[in-house]
Amino acid sequence: MRRCIIDTYTKYHIIENDYLRDILDQPRALEATLRGFSVPDGPPPILQRLERGELRRVVLTGMGSSFHALYPLHALLISRGFTAILAETSELVYYLPRLFDSQTLIIAVSQSGQSAEIVRLLAENGRRAQIIAVTNTDDSPLALQADAVFLTSAGQESSVSCKTYVTALMALRHMGALLGDTDPQETISELAQAAPAVAAYLRSWREHVIELAARLEGVRHLFLVGRGGSLAAVGTGALIVKESVHCHAEGMSSAAFRHGPLEMLSEEAFVIVFEGDEKTRVLNTRLFADVRQKGGRAELLGKDAELPSLRIPVVPESALPILEILPVQMITLALATRNGSEAGRFALASKVTTVE
Repeated sequence: MRRCIIDTYTKYHIIENDYLRDILDQPRALEATLRGFSVPDGPPPILQRLERGELRRVVLTGMGSSFHALYPLHALLISRGFTAILAETSELVYYLPRLFDSQTLIIAVSQSGQSAEIVRLLAENGRRAQIIAVTNTDDSPLALQADAVFLTSAGQESSVSCKTYVTALMALRHMGALLGDTDPQETISELAQAAPAVAAYLRSWREHVIELAARLEGVRHLFLVGRGGSLAAVGTGALIVKESVHCHAEGMSSAAFRHGPLEMLSEEAFVIVFEGDEKTRVLNTRLFADVRQKGGRAELLGKDAELPSLRIPVVPESALPILEILPVQMITLALATRNGSEAGRFALASKVTTVE
């Protein structure tokens, strides 16, 4: 079901459909997922084996937004002394088969739990490596064959990943809190701030869309750049722009943007610089200033953004990746509004990829 809203001042046409309703349902999905978390006396047995050193490495894997959602956990595990390898499932099953052994723990993220690559992973692994599944589907092949399951409670999703993405981020951060010397209850308290913050931002979704539609006039090339945990939203953001509105977008690190893509600056190119966390915020804001100084079109995304549509509420660092994707979701709606198209309607792809 869809309906079209015409803003009487700007004359932009906003099509309300199931994709928009999924976006607006994210606070509920986050709250439902958080309610499913508990603080056990200790980590689950499979994570205890990792802490005791019985498992030598952790392989983090997924496809699309599920893969990008793993960036924050990857950095967190390495910071706590674990050997962590990040690999797309499609590469893991064909080019890294030696990682399938009894000393490997695989953390596999898949909202459906039945994509072609995940089914291949289960077959190729043959239960050699233990698997922790992060999925939204409790009766999927991944959930049924995994050694442990972290379920999200996103509910049904119509097309482009939004609810499933943010709830996967929450589940992965909770998993990370069960390892090392952090207090899981403290992390749960921090993650509890995500849903109200998401709801606060989304209350002005129409204004965000109209503002971004005007600011993105004439844009043909969109670059999303950031560092650290922001790489999750950078990668997922570029993906959802391409699949939801069929516009060219690239996601990369802020440093990588300086190594060549800076030459793309023009009236048709627009750079969204993710402010990110404290560790590299100065570097990101410097890139933003440099792009502007060189005559490029750029905006900052974060708590100090100039545009209200790109300004996100202040939350603990553990919840920051969840908030960072929201303005990009608004960008997809804005681009569709500007082009007179319907965001989130697949023409060639499908919700679940069943062919390798």
